[in-house]
Amino acid sequence: MKDNICKCFACESAQMDTIKIGKHNGRFKEFSAPVNCLKEQIALTHEGDFSSTITVKDNAFIPRPVQIINLLDYQNEQPIEEQINIIVGENAKITFLYCDDTLPKTSANVLHKINVELKPNAKMDFYKLENVNNQTCITSNIVFNLNQTSQLKTFFFTLNGDKLENNICVNFNGEHAQADLNGLYLMDQSQSVKTTMKVYHYKDSCRSNQLFKGILDDAAKADFLGHIFIDYDAKNNDARQTNNNILLTDKAKVNTRPVLEIYNDDVQCSHGATTGQLDNQALYYLRTRGISEKKAKMLLMNAFCQSVLQKSDIEDLRTGLADMIQKRLDGEQI
Repeated sequence: MKDNICKCFACESAQMDTIKIGKHNGRFKEFSAPVNCLKEQIALTHEGDFSSTITVKDNAFIPRPVQIINLLDYQNEQPIEEQINIIVGENAKITFLYCDDTLPKTSANVLHKINVELKPNAKMDFYKLENVNNQTCITSNIVFNLNQTSQLKTFFFTLNGDKLENNICVNFNGEHAQADLNGLYLMDQSQSVKTTMKVYHYKDSCRSNQLFKGILDDAAKADFLGHIFIDYDAKNNDARQTNNNILLTDKAKVNTRPVLEIYNDDVQCSHGATTGQLDNQALYYLRTRGISEKKAKMLLMNAFCQSVLQKSDIEDLRTGLADMIQKRLDGEQI
């Protein structure tokens, strides 16, 4: 993996049929579609230059993903702090894509604060897509509050950036809620990524599953902290956590720390973490089939990523991400 001139894989994709909301250096611009087509289901309000609320009304069904495109093109060491509140109404269903993108000469420092509330029986897929240049640092503090029978699926894709940090908190505030939490990070050179995932089970019969994977090259570094909390009165909960990493050099580093804090015996919980190099036996098998060493490594790394990619329900995005990952691993510009 090499130095790249970054271009957001999802933001610029002509194949992606999305409702786009433009942002420029943290400030919202406008919907790509006429607001009149959406006002019966979505409301966008502004509390200031860097604070906005998106409300998805009760019973709304938005078949096309809503894509927030945050273009950064400034040079300033002072961080931009921006806040977004997302409220998904009762029985509503929606998919959000939040994309951070930079121009080549951008040198930015950004703090995202995103608060999400899912009303009873709401369903939301949330994608955070990060592909910024090597002079940009982004910290994202994201809180998801799940009410009764709500369903959340998240994807955090990190393909490039100097220092990137995702602090994610999921609160189960209603019974029978579900959260499927996924992430993939590909870092090289001296880049670093930190993921903190805290999941709090406060109510009965809730389900959470975490799957985060990473590939690190050169002297890149990754930190993963996964914390599962089961409250005293929270019965019949199921919480799973997995973090897998591949190191391509001796200088690449991963720190992974799973934490289970359980105060109720009527639960099913598990965690697992692995860090290592590519499977030598698998490499040998592919080489004996006439596949070059470089191609064999690419096949294994792509297969490693597929378990996360295949969980996405957006076919165009899966295809685009698979192509971007292939190029990223092969050292091409993206």
